[in-house]
Amino acid sequence: MSSSARAKRAAAEDRLDLVFHALSDRTRRDLLARLAVGPAMVTELAAPFAMSRIAVSKHLKVLERARLVVRAIDGRVHRCSLAAAAPQDVERWLGHYRAFWHDTLGALARYVERDEKNGRE
Repeated sequence: MSSSARAKRAAAEDRLDLVFHALSDRTRRDLLARLAVGPAMVTELAAPFAMSRIAVSKHLKVLERARLVVRAIDGRVHRCSLAAAAPQDVERWLGHYRAFWHDTLGALARYVERDEKNGRE
């Protein structure tokens, strides 16, 4: 593998780390779910949470670093929306393991079904 290819792979792995870190927090997942409905101002995003706007803004910065959220600033108004790039990185990573999980779970299901047909539970 060339040094350029290794650097690209390392960069992709770093992006994936940022995405999984961002998704590891329930508040950030809730923010993403809200943004799936449509863009919103930080004040709107902060409203349902028992935390300060500053704390919500910190969560949003984590989501921005992971490229899950983009923020547009117009004066003092910060409007956030979902970004499309990061899920593609996750999809590629999951795709690499999908066949293994599918085959393994399929084999487990066949094993359980076979035991049930033979009268074992």
